[in-house]
Amino acid sequence: MPWVDKDGCVGCGICVEKCPVGAISMEDGKAKINMEECIHCGTCHSACPNEAVRHDSEKIPENVKNNVEQTKKFMELCAKYLGDVKEKGKCLQRMIKHYNKEKIVAEKTIEELEKLKEV
Repeated sequence: MPWVDKDGCVGCGICVEKCPVGAISMEDGKAKINMEECIHCGTCHSACPNEAVRHDSEKIPENVKNNVEQTKKFMELCAKYLGDVKEKGKCLQRMIKHYNKEKIVAEKTIEELEKLKEV
């Protein structure tokens, strides 16, 4: 999924003009991508002269950090509201199951998408 590095965006509007579905607009002088409208064609990546339109794979470390921080928060809240420090470990196990499920969904989705190559 594309995203706009606000520090790199100079507000030239080239990506807005080049987007074939009109999913990019200007907000406070910076490009903003409407992900509901974006078709992930990649046009904006190559159109931006400042490389401000970035790939989401760059955010993996940030996403992982946020997931871990959220899990820690949930663990503390489970202990607080369920009245037992042992609930922290149970919460951790539930979150591990959640992310394992997400991994399986991603793997199976990729398998199905790979089959589209055969068509």
